[in-house]
Amino acid sequence: MPRHTSDFDYPLPPDLIAQHPLEQRGTSRLLVIHRDTGELEDRAFGDFPSLLTPGDLLVLNTTRVRHARLIGARPSGAPAEVLLIHPAADGTWIAMGKPGSALRPGQRVTLGDGVFVETVSVYENGNRSVRFIGANADEVIRRFGRLPLPPYIDREPDASDEAGYQTVYAEREGSVAAPTAGLHFTNEGLHRVQANGVGIARIDLEVGPGTFKPVETEDLARHPMHPERYDISAEVVAQVERTRSDGRQVWAVGTTVVRALESAAAGGKLQPGAGETSLMITPGYRFRAVDRLLTNFHLPRSTLLMLVSAFAGHELVLRAYRHAVEQRYRFYSYGDAMAIL
Repeated sequence: MPRHTSDFDYPLPPDLIAQHPLEQRGTSRLLVIHRDTGELEDRAFGDFPSLLTPGDLLVLNTTRVRHARLIGARPSGAPAEVLLIHPAADGTWIAMGKPGSALRPGQRVTLGDGVFVETVSVYENGNRSVRFIGANADEVIRRFGRLPLPPYIDREPDASDEAGYQTVYAEREGSVAAPTAGLHFTNEGLHRVQANGVGIARIDLEVGPGTFKPVETEDLARHPMHPERYDISAEVVAQVERTRSDGRQVWAVGTTVVRALESAAAGGKLQPGAGETSLMITPGYRFRAVDRLLTNFHLPRSTLLMLVSAFAGHELVLRAYRHAVEQRYRFYSYGDAMAIL
């Protein structure tokens, strides 16, 4: 069983990393993986509803991406960047920043018009506690916040990202990255799914910056997972239990849904409520809440690729990735989709 980070590496031509959303949502390609036979099917995302059976349940992550990226200037005039992660109970915010030297305790970054971000303290993991001066958080985000596109998208956000990097069902703002498997869905596509007798459940998991962090240790057990907040209602728990008792399939739309559901089911039975997950899923993990998975193609050596490998089998997933490269699928956040049956 693979236990080393290098087991989850694969070669990817840089030109296959999607840099823009498709002009028309829902027109991506879809690679279907059959776990029982190992068969790979090249299809279109428009075929996805045909993979569902009446009585199945589609679980969506309804988080909305916050305009959490702030660009400002140090006293020297040199640029500095602050990425807001989550508000704290005392009115400060947990944040990341670069360069780190610009965000030492007591130092300020000027955003403009007498508005500053001041570092209060530095945590052991490198995150900062920051506060705003001259405006409250809502005003700062509204006036100065930018969409935090993933680091592998080598450009500044533009108008296409304002819609393209949010799901059509996004609700409460709180993430620094989109739950990208959901970006393929249109409202019409979801209505079609429901008209076919498939249930829809909605949870919330705040995607954090750790989603893009490569595993830097060769021993998987030594990788520190960044915690992410989730909330699962009693209604969703009832939907999942009813689906499984009826012998139907629970579909997770994205790895964030997998992590939230599996974290809430860690005790053996799915539990409702709000919580925080640092669950790292690697091959050998026994899934308790998820039967099928819709996902995008993930970074080499990432915890997300490890999760998918745990779900579908390490060798099968790497073979599917090699096939996707050969067939020139589009990779990562704005890329094509994969359905694992």
